[in-house]
Amino acid sequence: MGKSISLKSYGITHDNLHYQLSPSELEAITLERKMGKKASSGALAVNTGEFTGRSPKDRFIVKDAVTEEKVWWGDINIPFEPAKFDALYDKVIAYLNEKELFVRDCYACADHNYRMDIRVINEYPWSNQFAYNMFIRPTEEELKNFDAEWTVINAPGFMADAEIDGTRQHNFAILNFTKKIALIGGTGYTGEIKKGIFSALNFILPVEKNTMPMHCSANVGKDGDTAIFFGLSGTGKTTLSTDSSRKLIGDDEHGWNNENAVFNFEGGCYAKVINLSQENEPEIFGAIKKGAILENVIMDDAGNVDFADTSITQNTRVSYPIYHIDNVQRPSIGKNPKNIFFLTADAFGVLPPISKLTPSQAAYHFISGYTAKVAGTEAGVVEPIPSFSACFGAPFMPLHPAKYAEMLSKKMKDAGVNVWLVNTGWTGGPYGVGTRMKLKYTRAMINAVLNGDLGLYNYDDYHIHSVFGVAQPRECPGVPTSVLSPRTTWNDDKAYYTTAFKLTNAFRENFKKFESFASEEIRRGGPQRYAF
Repeated sequence: MGKSISLKSYGITHDNLHYQLSPSELEAITLERKMGKKASSGALAVNTGEFTGRSPKDRFIVKDAVTEEKVWWGDINIPFEPAKFDALYDKVIAYLNEKELFVRDCYACADHNYRMDIRVINEYPWSNQFAYNMFIRPTEEELKNFDAEWTVINAPGFMADAEIDGTRQHNFAILNFTKKIALIGGTGYTGEIKKGIFSALNFILPVEKNTMPMHCSANVGKDGDTAIFFGLSGTGKTTLSTDSSRKLIGDDEHGWNNENAVFNFEGGCYAKVINLSQENEPEIFGAIKKGAILENVIMDDAGNVDFADTSITQNTRVSYPIYHIDNVQRPSIGKNPKNIFFLTADAFGVLPPISKLTPSQAAYHFISGYTAKVAGTEAGVVEPIPSFSACFGAPFMPLHPAKYAEMLSKKMKDAGVNVWLVNTGWTGGPYGVGTRMKLKYTRAMINAVLNGDLGLYNYDDYHIHSVFGVAQPRECPGVPTSVLSPRTTWNDDKAYYTTAFKLTNAFRENFKKFESFASEEIRRGGPQRYAF
């Protein structure tokens, strides 16, 4: 780059800095220092150390004049004292003053009206390459007058002293909205870097810019219609949005503005690679090449990755710049959202494989954010357990979930968007009895929606589910009619209804904590029938 910068305004007094290095340069330094290895695909493989995932209990928000009245404080948004932040910041800076540092200027939000300029200061070269992959890359011209609004300070080797520093343990990720700093220490997991900025945008966009932030993927069809996919991990969000017949806008974080456009926050993708195969997910498989970073995978001596090996973690991942996927929307903006899909892996096997939601049902299911944990994933889990994550992304949402749900309801009505609940989980019985919904059927249902084949809601074409109250289509091209009715697939009405009521009770129990904030209309969107 040639441009030199000073970090003295942050308290970093030395000039042992590398600014805006290319991915190849950062990769070469990583390999030279034996901090990573080369995979046979050309990707860089690193081990993130002690932490191979985010640590939600160690994520804090500084409680001050900006945040005190607005943030939904609790187990998700844990308060941190301003004075404690300042003291910890000084300790981290003193630590970084003795390190060689890697600095990158980049930005979030593909829509320039919402652009947030970001400076990332990293202790490790591969963390800086991750920032290159995941944030949007400015042009040479854009860098000339670059003025960072937010700063990410990332010191994986720094260990906090919980008793003195006010953290829970030695690792931490703290957002300071007054100083506009994301301070991350004690963890090498790169997801903390991207989710720190995502969490910041989830506060700034609704509060300051009347724009809805979303934990979702999005793609656009040949006619310019945008589809949005919400879903928690393992429900098919990345798989279903990466479709050769539609252009990918992004796979994880988006905003929906007042001009009825959806824009990607990011410049890359961060995909799970557990059991990845070229056959099932060709686009993601093909994106793993030079420039991509694999995390916590197992390789043989020749650099061949065993994607089924989870001996380090189930959460094996790859980050790559979005241009590694051929079929992408440029810039990463889609107009005219027409359909929203809520993806859930229902391990009870009682939700319809696809159903249409009214605006109040959509708001209710959005606040609920339901999926299920299956037996065998955690010690002691012998039958499915309902799992709820508000707005399909509770760990990243600083405001009360009802705020995001009200924004979604208004946008749905204003834009005339259809919302669909898609069960990518079990059919013919719960986990252990039934089978997982076939991917080809789920794709056929989504394609039928996008092609307009499921028609308008009416009693001839739809059946109102007697327990959940949602409208399930009676027919769908490419899907056997029997599959569309979950009750029919069970062949045991009594067992089906007993299990269905068990799930509705879990929905109701979970929703109690939101009831005082939710409008009457939203409350009516839940299951209305009670178990006898």
